[in-house]
Amino acid sequence: MMDHVRDLASVREATERLLAAVAVLDNAAVAAPSRLPGWSRGHVLAHLARNADALVNVLEDRPMYADAATRDADIERDAPRSPADQLADLRNTADRFLHSAAAAPADWTRVITMRNGVTDVAARVPFRRWIEIELHHVDLGLDRELEDLSEEFTEREIDFLAERFAGNLTVPPLALSTPDGRSWRTGRTDGTPLPVTGPAPDLMGWLAGRRDGSALKSPDAPLPLLPPL
Repeated sequence: MMDHVRDLASVREATERLLAAVAVLDNAAVAAPSRLPGWSRGHVLAHLARNADALVNVLEDRPMYADAATRDADIERDAPRSPADQLADLRNTADRFLHSAAAAPADWTRVITMRNGVTDVAARVPFRRWIEIELHHVDLGLDRELEDLSEEFTEREIDFLAERFAGNLTVPPLALSTPDGRSWRTGRTDGTPLPVTGPAPDLMGWLAGRRDGSALKSPDAPLPLLPPL
């Protein structure tokens, strides 16, 4: 069950961790490669700031981004900024998001439109922001790994990604599980599901495109190539 108030509290905590990690970076560290192919840490930080702006747009019933080209251009524009400018932008946009969420209309069940026409309920927007902060903090390659994320976050993110890939005709039927007995179904609904087992952080990392799945067990067939998120 979604609890946007609790998720907003988690967003605040994750934001403070991120800001503390970014506050010690120098010019060379910001310009260094992140774990995302083709992106520096500056790209990741710029994306996080612009994502906060975009989610404010969603909460206030405006298009998330003007268009894909503008989104990409804004990230490229902001990536080379100084550490001080990156930190200030991150802090200001995070505050703006939290203020907008606090002032949002009371109907958290209303349908909102995300990027590429994807729809969701307003109550999931705080969780979506939490995802952005936690995964991209790991992408920075600084002080945080997938194993450091809370069990609650990891399980909910697997739920979210399994739901996202459910019914996708390019993904074979999958039966995901952890050694402690948690399980998910995703992919196509036809045929016998391919069993994929492993620690929850590794399952999440594979579904989110952060790990190659080498830590997972799939005895019946090789792991499929998942479509990009």
